[in-house]
Amino acid sequence: MALLTIKDLVLGYESKAILKPLNFQVQRGDYLCIVGENGSGKSTLIRTILHLQSPISGQVIMGDGLKANEIGYLPQQTLVQRDFPASVAEVVLSGCQGRAGLRPFYTKEEKNRAAEAMKKMHITDLGRKCYRELSGGQQQRVLLARALCASGKLLLLDEPVSGLDPKVTSEMYALIDELHEQGLTVIMISHDIAAALRYATHILHVGATVLFATNNEYRRSDLGSAFLKEAGYDG
Repeated sequence: MALLTIKDLVLGYESKAILKPLNFQVQRGDYLCIVGENGSGKSTLIRTILHLQSPISGQVIMGDGLKANEIGYLPQQTLVQRDFPASVAEVVLSGCQGRAGLRPFYTKEEKNRAAEAMKKMHITDLGRKCYRELSGGQQQRVLLARALCASGKLLLLDEPVSGLDPKVTSEMYALIDELHEQGLTVIMISHDIAAALRYATHILHVGATVLFATNNEYRRSDLGSAFLKEAGYDG
């Protein structure tokens, strides 16, 4: 059974659709990259999957035992988030809030989960530092560790390398790929078509034309070929 099924999903605002109906499935272990022009509905789709926004019609169906509190989410970072006055450890541990519910404390298991997430992101030594004093790349690692605290099966990433320099971008992609290799299912919005084709098992292209395909199928498709040429990709 698919981890996530998108069935006849129509996205939009005030009953005005911005995309044709979407139909696709994400299986356990997939790495799906969502590509397309700015304003084509990529972030809207992620928010709809997370039930942060209602669709005009259609369904988002979770299967294979997936629960809402097992989805980790790394949104695009805002200026307010970059200036958050808390320690790195506190920010990461806050990713367990969905598991804690109304309980006013974190369990030993949750604290261990946060420590393990920090270890995976190589930020254990930053635990006591103030989040807002970190570099952009370090902050993204912290937020990815936070998302890992929430994630048991599925990780949703909205432009996780936005604003980062090339070296830090490469490191972040490598960390995400490592998580995928360890068994985590990944859905990532990206404007970096080269990275999408390097790492993704599947591509969802949204816009005037919608295409869901495997990596190789996308490369061979007319839509994919045209988009790659427009993006200047020659790999």
